[in-house]
Amino acid sequence: MNYGAFQHDRKYCTHCQAYVAYLASPTLSYCTQCGGEVRLMSPKDWEVFNHERSSRPRPKRKKSTQTTRRKRSAV
Repeated sequence: MNYGAFQHDRKYCTHCQAYVAYLASPTLSYCTQCGGEVRLMSPKDWEVFNHERSSRPRPKRKKSTQTTRRKRSAV
């Protein structure tokens, strides 16, 4: 399994207004430059992401086969 190198992982710091390296704790992540909390994306990138996601057609779901499994096992 290939894992990304943590040295190259970046999150957005609202104080620095840039994507920066960060320190992660179980609940929050902090900027290594200023110590402020970081977010996954900048507000601009978040809007673009949501716009692209909402414009894509939703995939059709297949019907659950769980009911057919129950019928077969009951026989």
